[in-house]
Amino acid sequence: MPEIHPGLITYCTNIHPAETWAETFAALAGHIPAVKAAVSPDTPFPIGLRLSNRAARELSGTGAGQLSAWLGDHGCFVPTINGFPYGSFHGNRVKEQVYLPDWRSPKRAAYTTCLADLLANLLPEGITGSISTVPIGFKGVVLTEDFLLVREQLHAVLLHLSRIMQERGKRIVLALEPEPACILETTDELCRLFGEMAFPPDLQLHLGICLDCCHQAVQFEEPATCLSRLQEAGIPIAKVQASSAIRLVDPDDAMLRSYDEPCYLHQVVIRRRDGTLLRYPDLPNALAGHRRISGDEWRCHFHVPIFLAGTGTPGTTRRFLEELLPPLPKGILLEVETYTWDVLPPELRSGTVTDSIIREITWLKEQTDAAHRRP
Repeated sequence: MPEIHPGLITYCTNIHPAETWAETFAALAGHIPAVKAAVSPDTPFPIGLRLSNRAARELSGTGAGQLSAWLGDHGCFVPTINGFPYGSFHGNRVKEQVYLPDWRSPKRAAYTTCLADLLANLLPEGITGSISTVPIGFKGVVLTEDFLLVREQLHAVLLHLSRIMQERGKRIVLALEPEPACILETTDELCRLFGEMAFPPDLQLHLGICLDCCHQAVQFEEPATCLSRLQEAGIPIAKVQASSAIRLVDPDDAMLRSYDEPCYLHQVVIRRRDGTLLRYPDLPNALAGHRRISGDEWRCHFHVPIFLAGTGTPGTTRRFLEELLPPLPKGILLEVETYTWDVLPPELRSGTVTDSIIREITWLKEQTDAAHRRP
């Protein structure tokens, strides 16, 4: 395989419905070759692999050799695994169940450890790997008194990652992914948790953040402030999920209801003209409970293609991603994540899912190149 260069750009395969390893492998074989041919014809292509717990267990058995051989034959490699959704992620109600088992549970730790062993086998030399995971759990479900148990589960996984590095020379970072309505939703909450957990330096080396642009934009955070806070707290960015959310000012109900679908949780944060932020755990809650005032800006956790313009109807939070790229340290993995393809309103879809993935990666490459040329 040709040399792997820094500045990796990929997409997360959680866009493809797959629960078993056979379904996951079929999705890779059905989409990756065309994506690679379009965006990375002459260089190795990184795959942002999503594995359910079931697929991971199956891959740990008979599928591992099959995947390694396929990656070599197709000029691909795996630098990161999405270890957020434990079970089914398409085709039925996911909503708040996506956070279960959360970080109170040994099942979450065991699943993540399994992913770490798989990634250690797949990770090329000289590449730091990452596993993105749930932001501890859902607010109101995970309580303050649960934090000792949470720390115990995290500690077990970080010890395992440390052993992998000592024994195999592969560094893997567990990347907590802040998300609205969760224990970790803002950058300040993330920084506070890192301080409270107080892991020793040798374990802290394996703990970082998956910075999802959609999630932080929904919180009305500013990219420069977010990066500055993470740097001050010494929290490494393991990867950035290049994503965009819905942004609407004084939206009408018909527009909002077009994004109300039964599969995923679509948290809403509304900014009043006075700067007050109002948070709702899902779009139906906001529709039913928010008293409208002229000038309200709605941001909704609904991933939309990143090439969509930030203005128009609907607007998007693409500006967050555009402003994040210039100050973002070079070499951080960028992973397009628009898993909502199957539930997008028809007017936001054009061509096939493969066409859309190619268009998103191409747009992101162009933006990244332009950001690196700026003084």
